[in-house]
Amino acid sequence: MNKYLSLISISLILSGCQALSSSSTLPADDTTAATEQSPSAATPTDTAQFSTQTLISLLTAEIAGQRDRFDIASDNYSQQAQTTGDPGVAERALRIAEYLGEDQRALDNALIWAQAQPDNIEAQRSAAVQLAQAKRYDEAMLHMERVLAANADTQFDFLALSAMRSDRATRQALLQSFNRLLLKQPHNQQLIFSKAILLNQDERSEEALKLLEDQPKKYAVVATILLRARLLSQLDRGEEALPLLRNALKNNPNDTRLRMTYARQLIEQNQLEAARAEFLELLQQSPDDDDLRFSLALINMDMGAWLEAQTYLEDLILRGSYLDPAQFNLGRVFQELQQPDNALSAYNAVTFGDNYLAAQQRIALLMLSDNKLKDVTTHFDIQRKQYPDVAVQLYLIETENLSNHKKTDSAWLRINQALKLYPGDPSLLYTRAMIADQRNDLVQLEEDLRSIIERDPSNAMALNALGYTLADRTERLDEARVLIEKAHQLEPDDAAITDSLGWLYYRLGDLVAAERLLREALDGYPDAEIAAHLGEVLWQLGKHKEAQRIWNTARKAQPEHVILLETIQRLTHQEP
Repeated sequence: MNKYLSLISISLILSGCQALSSSSTLPADDTTAATEQSPSAATPTDTAQFSTQTLISLLTAEIAGQRDRFDIASDNYSQQAQTTGDPGVAERALRIAEYLGEDQRALDNALIWAQAQPDNIEAQRSAAVQLAQAKRYDEAMLHMERVLAANADTQFDFLALSAMRSDRATRQALLQSFNRLLLKQPHNQQLIFSKAILLNQDERSEEALKLLEDQPKKYAVVATILLRARLLSQLDRGEEALPLLRNALKNNPNDTRLRMTYARQLIEQNQLEAARAEFLELLQQSPDDDDLRFSLALINMDMGAWLEAQTYLEDLILRGSYLDPAQFNLGRVFQELQQPDNALSAYNAVTFGDNYLAAQQRIALLMLSDNKLKDVTTHFDIQRKQYPDVAVQLYLIETENLSNHKKTDSAWLRINQALKLYPGDPSLLYTRAMIADQRNDLVQLEEDLRSIIERDPSNAMALNALGYTLADRTERLDEARVLIEKAHQLEPDDAAITDSLGWLYYRLGDLVAAERLLREALDGYPDAEIAAHLGEVLWQLGKHKEAQRIWNTARKAQPEHVILLETIQRLTHQEP
């Protein structure tokens, strides 16, 4: 009986890779690749030398694998790898452990395989990968040195990339190892590439770039050229990357990575016409690539080539690709083409997902611009019933658009309806406070904002809104100061809060501090209201020409801004 089982086992084990990899869930690629690189590695070296117990264990593992019990397959193969030290069993155990995500077991089996076959390049690489993942970089490097000694493709980059989350001391040790190897092979591009990655991770981008630039051109490969271009862009020298990539494309005209990087660099340098030409070339090379088709649509939109963008977007929709982004951007195109009905149709075709709320925002804007108040009400009632999980966001979109279009009474009814359904929601309370401000109902405004602050004392937006209102519309300046200064402590770089603080100092009579803060706010965010405030302070300081210059600049960007126009008229006694 034992002899009979052994014969069956030998037969099955010799075909084991095919049997297990043909399973519906275990990926075939890993084992196939390994078998091609090392013909003897995927099967036991000499099954005749295995004990009956080993053969039965491996047979059980293969049967378990065929039945999707990879846990049993992994247990048995790993146990027999340790028992026999056989490289074929160890590799098989490694592949199964990798598939199951059993990191320690994968490492153990990789080391057994590498020890059993010290001249097997794939075994040494696998051990290095597993050691690197375990953050044992020095040991990983020893295995990679064996690969390097065999003049094989070393692929050191995974070591550098895996060290990204390690500490600085570990990266420094790995860097020293690369330096040692570079003394032996100073132009090995894998070593150069990997060292540059490490230097960049260590915030030594200039050194990394110099390392790549110092290499003779004849040794350059696509990977190092791409990294060099990325470093130039990272160092705000993106314009220098263009000739580098352009020359590389002359030698590698069909390299998609190079052309894509070149096209993206052209976009960064705002050379949209040239970028469009590169994306067209890419699309000709890969006519079924809808990523490229969508990129071309966006580039044409950025260039204001609306009809060309429309063509690409409609093509994507016909192909059933990028459906929601394509419909959303098609709506934008139709808006630019002054086709509001088509725009509405496109936005309404956007299903629930990443673009849904943005589409609803534009639907509200389009309907209210056409004074379709009833349509807005009906549309958002339907949407809230259909998507109750985002009902609050839909109420906010509706009420804020109603408020912006001076439909204050309708906005007031809607926001109160929302708060009956979702009492205490901070976003709804804040929006009601802003609508109350439009109604000159400061009591309600203060009540809602204080309700938010009571529940969240660190809500800088609510603190600032209440503080600014008190500073601008009342004489309760001491209260305003406490609120705004707290908001400023929480968000010192927020231009709106800095503006509030500057306006408070103006109301307190400290024009010097007010000017300093308002200049800082306007530098951070060139907004018409901040410009109105700064201009008023400058006017009171007698700096009339500068005030006029700041107002005129703001009017060019926001010609209908109410506060700006009121400020100019009030101070100059002229129609703005």
